[in-house]
Amino acid sequence: MDATTQTAIAAVAGIVILILLITWAKVHPFIALFVSALIIGIGAGYGAVPTVTSFSNTFGSTMASVGILVGLGAMFGKLLADSGGADRIVDTLVSHSSPKALPWMMALAGAIIGLPMFFEVGLVLLVPVILLVAKRSGLPLMRIAIPTLAGLSAMHGLVPPHPGPLAALANFPSASLGLTIGLGILVAIPTVIISGPIFSKFAAKWVDVPVPALADTFISSADQAEGRRKPSFLASVLTVLLPVVLMLLHALYQVAVPDDESVAASVIEFLGTPAIALALGLIVGMFSLGVSSGMKWKDINSSLGSGLPAIAGILLIVGAGGGLKGVLVDTGIGEMIAKFVEGSSVPIVLLAWLVAVFVRIATGSATVSIVTTAGILAPVAASMPTLEVSLLVLAIGAGSVFLSHVNDAGFWLVKEYFGLSVGQTFKSWSMMESVLSVVALVFVLILNLFV
Repeated sequence: MDATTQTAIAAVAGIVILILLITWAKVHPFIALFVSALIIGIGAGYGAVPTVTSFSNTFGSTMASVGILVGLGAMFGKLLADSGGADRIVDTLVSHSSPKALPWMMALAGAIIGLPMFFEVGLVLLVPVILLVAKRSGLPLMRIAIPTLAGLSAMHGLVPPHPGPLAALANFPSASLGLTIGLGILVAIPTVIISGPIFSKFAAKWVDVPVPALADTFISSADQAEGRRKPSFLASVLTVLLPVVLMLLHALYQVAVPDDESVAASVIEFLGTPAIALALGLIVGMFSLGVSSGMKWKDINSSLGSGLPAIAGILLIVGAGGGLKGVLVDTGIGEMIAKFVEGSSVPIVLLAWLVAVFVRIATGSATVSIVTTAGILAPVAASMPTLEVSLLVLAIGAGSVFLSHVNDAGFWLVKEYFGLSVGQTFKSWSMMESVLSVVALVFVLILNLFV
């Protein structure tokens, strides 16, 4: 057996075992990714010790680029929830909306809340709002739930600084965060509209269910909390958007004045650095969200700290995905994949989406789908222009949310919270995720035509 064949077999075996470990053996994705990397490295003849070294080195470099951002984002999201800022954003949008406009406002609320938060956190936070709005407005539950979930899910797959797209960007050194944000927003807006308010009309017909009794407990809780002080709507929204604006400003300035070495350019570059932008947003939020809502300083710091334990598993998965990428590159598998892609007639953006869809359906994890696909395609992206790399990130993100089903925790959260049967969850939530994924891909392919 020649070296090329041996390497190819090792790569296929490693990916298959990764999927089986997660789906059949129910092994934690971090362990599964580590074992998969060992199998690929040793099977390709790279050696056990070099494989572990390669995995560890790339794990560390991935954490250096992503770990700080994910940690700051988790703290930011927890403070937004604990201070009442998230409630204020949703309450204001809903109270100023007519029944016809409510699905659109809920989609906007889901997108704003979902920007700094993990999907599951945003879902748990918004479930009481979804149920209360549906009960008080008299609209079908799916007309309120689907747009909100679409806003949350689109942010998860398409728009940094959400941890999902950030994890993909960590694998592509030539990628521009600011450009990816801009293109992500451009793709996310029509995607949310189609998969949210518009699709919800069909979902409401297919899944005509009453608001579950769980809403009654939220009504009593909301009544008790009416006197609680919350940050203002403007302060809440501006605080959430501050990091995004700073990163976008940096990206736009680089495009407009690429060779500027002035003090102003240095300041804009510093403020637009992702870690600095998120840190500034968090610091501002400690006052605009925490202090303004009457939180004591110790409570603010307690809130920040309590946001971190939940992301430990995510960080390990993201880091292990980076480690797998390192093994793929160092064993030469990455170069083989790059040559295959170059010789293929399938557009790289479409191929990225298909790979992400396959891993998503097999493992049930959007995060595993993103980090695995990005790791596989990292060698291909090394020679691609910055703009195309950003589109590649969006294609991977779009594929990572396709067809949530029974191996995805989000599937069961939606089913239980909204009192649905398995079949009803497929016809509403799973279908919405598939529509969102395909629509996002279509818009990414359209943008790719002009590159």
